[in-house]
Formats: sequence, structure tokens, C-alpha cells
Amino acid sequence: MKKTGTLKLKILCASFSHRGAQAHKREGITTELRPYQQECIDAIEAQPPGNYLAQMATGLGKTVTFANIPRHGRMLILSHRQELVYQPLKYFDCKTGVEMASEHAPPSAEVVSASVATMVHRLDRFDPEEFDLIICDEAHHAAAKTYKSIFAYFQPTKLIGFTATPNRGDNVRLDDVFSDIIFQRDLRWAIQEGWLCDIYCRRVNIGYDLSSVHTRNGDYAPGELEEAMDGTADAIAEAYRTMAQGATLIFAVSVKQCYEIASRIPGAEVVTGETKHREDIIRRFTDREIQCLINCMVFTEGTDLPLVETVIIARPTQSDALYAQMVGRGLRLYPGKTQLNLIDCVGVTGKASLCTAPSLLGIDMTAVPAKRQELVEGMLFDLPDRAAMAQDTPESWIRNVELVDLWAKGQKYNTHNVNWFRMPDGSMVCSLPNRRKMTISPADHLGRVRLGGELMDMQSALDRAYTKLQADYMDCDYLWNLTKMKRWQNKPASEAQKRSIRRMLPGYDASELTKGDASMILNRMFNGGRRPHDRSARAKSHL
Repeated sequence: MKKTGTLKLKILCASFSHRGAQAHKREGITTELRPYQQECIDAIEAQPPGNYLAQMATGLGKTVTFANIPRHGRMLILSHRQELVYQPLKYFDCKTGVEMASEHAPPSAEVVSASVATMVHRLDRFDPEEFDLIICDEAHHAAAKTYKSIFAYFQPTKLIGFTATPNRGDNVRLDDVFSDIIFQRDLRWAIQEGWLCDIYCRRVNIGYDLSSVHTRNGDYAPGELEEAMDGTADAIAEAYRTMAQGATLIFAVSVKQCYEIASRIPGAEVVTGETKHREDIIRRFTDREIQCLINCMVFTEGTDLPLVETVIIARPTQSDALYAQMVGRGLRLYPGKTQLNLIDCVGVTGKASLCTAPSLLGIDMTAVPAKRQELVEGMLFDLPDRAAMAQDTPESWIRNVELVDLWAKGQKYNTHNVNWFRMPDGSMVCSLPNRRKMTISPADHLGRVRLGGELMDMQSALDRAYTKLQADYMDCDYLWNLTKMKRWQNKPASEAQKRSIRRMLPGYDASELTKGDASMILNRMFNGGRRPHDRSARAKSHL
């Protein structure tokens, strides 16, 4: 494991925060900056004034990193959630303050940590040039109006956004907030370099139905979610008994559910926000006196539990960041620990995009048929191929036109009616003769993609690909030109089409197909789709 060259810093903490955080004042805390953390700081220091983005996977210590950026004036830290507002303060050796709810930072505070929801209503308390450096934690939220109002008001030398989540093609782009991504260390890098442990991913259907639960602030409405999860404790306990290995941490949806699950697991302990003697429980867990901890939104940030060998996600979420933080409790290294056993508790979700293990790599499971999603299991870095294979079915090929159209309208892209196939990782593939492909890579946080090795925005890539298709592939435009296809797509499939489909997909019911549906299936089979007898086939890359 590559952990040489660490820089030891002695940091004395003077923190003005809640719940007795004054106890941190002048308390000695030894922090070791890892090489990549110092590299991130150096990259920030090297930039001219401006707005920049840094991506650092959960578990790599982004809070420690931005807390150690040299200050050339006052610093403002903006956080999306309450628990994140207080977390950074213990790392500073100066006077700090909090802007949230009833708390107000004193004018003498060199570092101010603020809730975005509060700060947007208190801008008149501060001068626009008050802060030299603004840190935006969980920066994937930075496109929201509240964030932009704050950014528009202040005039810092630098605005640095930190995010742990990979970008997905359906996320809001951040290119109107940040000018460049100056540092990236993702989960794959962290695991391969030995800073975090590998992950074995499984899922178990525990029978919940969230299709009627509303979404609020980007996640399931708490009260409705708790009600929908009622009655799942038995299934969660059974998942523990049959699938868990070693020291286990279960994330539940409510305090009530915590105790319901615990009553079904002998020796399990519950930890909630009101739990007394929490430190003693954690000590006994670390000493292996307790085998299973069940918590409700307590261990999402800050608690160091490297012993954890199994994490069970029984708290459904649509938030990539929250999901990554729950999984992150089990990613720390520990003697004898070879990997994290990650178990996602799933059920019916309707149109909502539930976060599961593939979300850690930015994989969107929306287009993967529900009956095939159980195939997307195994070691974490096997999931992209497994998701692509699970999606590569006639059902998905037929539905693809609709999915791409919805995506393009949502992002305001013009696809020029090219028959793009959108993969789970967000890449766009256009099938061409002789099993060739034209591919646009997944978008990064700034909406940039690669086409032919060149970095550009998505619309430029779609425009350039269309120009290339018109210049070089007009003789086979029946493969990629949806305008032509629309003239006849709703007519019944021809007998020749049906015979070809039955020959290549034995047992597939082609009787009710339209010409458009049949054409989509045949195009994928002839020009890029995986044949049933050759699931490992790889098409040649053309552009």
C-alpha cells in the first residue's frame, strides 16, 4: 500500500460549535496529510483566482484536506446538511464560528462554517469581499439557486468545490459555477492504490414499495419513507443472518425501525442521536464484544469504524452523496479485512432512481430491466460490464429511443435524430456497419465529454458526430437516422424481420413487434448488441 511521505501536522483546535464542541478547544489532534491530500492542496494553491472543482472519493479525507489549505484571509465553508457544518471545525487552530439556525459567527472568527439554507438569508451580515476563500462541500449541489445566490454575492479570491460523487449524465452540470476540475481521485483510484478496501456488492429484495413516496429536497420524504418501510424488519434481520460477514453496520430508516431490527438479532445494539454511552458501545464493537450495530443517520459522517466488514443499506435513498457516506463507513482498512461486504436492501421504487452499489461508479440503473438488475452484483469494478450486459436486451433496445429522447429534452440537447444508445455509465453509442461504433464518453461534472479523444461539451460532440455521420455514413443511414425510421416505424414488422429475430433470439416473441421495434433489435444484433451465445463479444471502436 502506497502510504509513504506523509506530513505530520500538529493542529490545536479552537472550535465554536454546538453540543460541547468547546471541549475541542486546545485539544491536541495529530493529523497526517497523505500525499494525495497534499497534492490537492498544492493544486489549489497553484491556481490563479477563480472557481475550481476537486473530486475526492468518500473515505479519502476531503474535510481534512480543505481544512489544511493555507489561509490568506477569512475562510467560508458552505455545507448542505447540518452535521457537515460542525464536522470541519475541530481541524482548525484558529477562532471559528457557525452560521446556522440560532448560531451566528463572531466577527473575529477566521473560519466560518455555514449552512447554505441559513447563509442565503444572512448575506447582509457580511461584506461581499469578506472571505478570501470559499469552500463548497458536496459541490454537486452547487447548481441550485441557493448556492448561486451566495456565489453571486461574495467575491472571494478562490471558490473551491469539493465533491465525492461521480457525475451521472442526468445530473445538473456545474460548468456555469466552476471553470475547471483541478484534482481527481475517485473510488477506483483509492481502492487500487490501497487507501480503501475493495467492495463485494450484493442485493436482497425485502419487499418494500416506495412508488407512492414523494421526493423532497432530492430524497425520499422522511415520514412517508418510514411508513413505506414498515414491516421490513424481519426481512432485514434475515438478510443479516444469511448474508452478513463479520462486524456489521446496518443503516435503518428510523429509530423505531432500528429497535425493530435489533429485537430480531440477538446481541445487536442500537445507536441513535439520543443514545447515551455511545463511545462505550463503539469501544465494545471495536473489541468484537458487539457483532452488529444498527443506526439511524448517526454513522453517515465522521465516525471512524475501520473494523466494519459488512454494511447493510436498509435506508433507501436517492442521494448519491448520502449513499456514498453510508458505504464509506465500511471502506477503511483494518488488519485481516480483505473487502467490504455491501448489501443493498431493494424493493419497488417506481420512477425514482434508487442508489445502490452501481451508483458509486456513476452507473444509472434506470434503463436496466428490473428483472435483470439482480445480475448486477459482484466485485465493484465488475459492475459496469455487468450493468451493460443486463441492459443489452431487446426490451432495452426498443425502449432506448424513448429514454434518449427524454434525456435529451431534459438536458436541452439536440441529438439531430441520431439513433444513439445510452449506456448505464452515461456514454452514448451509435452502431455502424461491421460492428463498428461511434462513442461519446460519459460527461464529467462540468458536462465535458470525449469524442475521438478530444474533450468538448456534449452538444459539440453531438454536432460533430452528426457531421461525421452525414459525411461518411449516408449509405447506411437506415442504421442511425431516426427521421427516416419514423416514416415506417409504427407499421407491423415484416415476416422477414420476424424470421431474422427468431433465428438470432430463439424463443423471443416477435409476433407483436412494429417495424421500428424490429429494426432496433436487428440493428443492435447485427451492429453491436451482444449475441446470446457470445456475451463477451466486444465491438471494434471506430471513433
